[in-house]
Amino acid sequence: MNTMLSTSAEFQVPSAATIIRLEGIAKRYGEGETTVDALKGVNLTVEAGEYCSIMGASGSGKSTMMNIIGCLDRPTAGRYYLDGEAVDQMDDDQLAHIRNRKIGFVFQQFHLLSQVSALENVMLPMVYANVPAAERRERAIAALERVGLGARLQNRPNQLSGGQQQRVAIARAIVNQPVMLLADEPTGALDSKTTQEILEIFGALNEAGMTVVMVTHETEVARCTRRVVWFKDGQVVHANLNPEDLSQAAF
Repeated sequence: MNTMLSTSAEFQVPSAATIIRLEGIAKRYGEGETTVDALKGVNLTVEAGEYCSIMGASGSGKSTMMNIIGCLDRPTAGRYYLDGEAVDQMDDDQLAHIRNRKIGFVFQQFHLLSQVSALENVMLPMVYANVPAAERRERAIAALERVGLGARLQNRPNQLSGGQQQRVAIARAIVNQPVMLLADEPTGALDSKTTQEILEIFGALNEAGMTVVMVTHETEVARCTRRVVWFKDGQVVHANLNPEDLSQAAF
């Protein structure tokens, strides 16, 4: 299998655009004595073309932050602007539309449909986006070729390695040409060699113009990004940490 990422196409990214702007974001769960403040007045921006990682200990708020950034949850307070649109007060249907149109998701556990081919898995987001059938196939093939799986179009997930399945998931995430790729522990289920291959794909996508935000607990993964946002106790304690400076002593 060809493991090299094709870089023949570039993403169309507006210059100097702010993709993520969070203003005073808070998230509270429960009431009374059971209240948990998962996020406490978070302010954060991510510009177009950035490659940043979100880190922090368990319970720091990074997973809650990922859910809000990904429009999978709403903040209790504060404003969230995604690519210039205020999304914090949108209803479920509006958020579903935003997720399909503007965000590409990559998860630790791939989330592929087991009974259909790699090609069909990648075509699925375009069905919801009402892309014509012929164009869906053409774009899905191009996305799979881009991640080095042009020879595996008809393979089902159980016929692919873990790394190949994650490549399919990445192709599915980019096929609708989102403004942002949001990855949640994308290498957590992979061995070290495959992890490096997947990180090279993310790096190449970023070089081609894709904005990438990655939630990770792995220092070596975060060092492959260009900026680290560190969470502690529901707050951002470092908004612009150089990945080369990561060390436990700093926190």
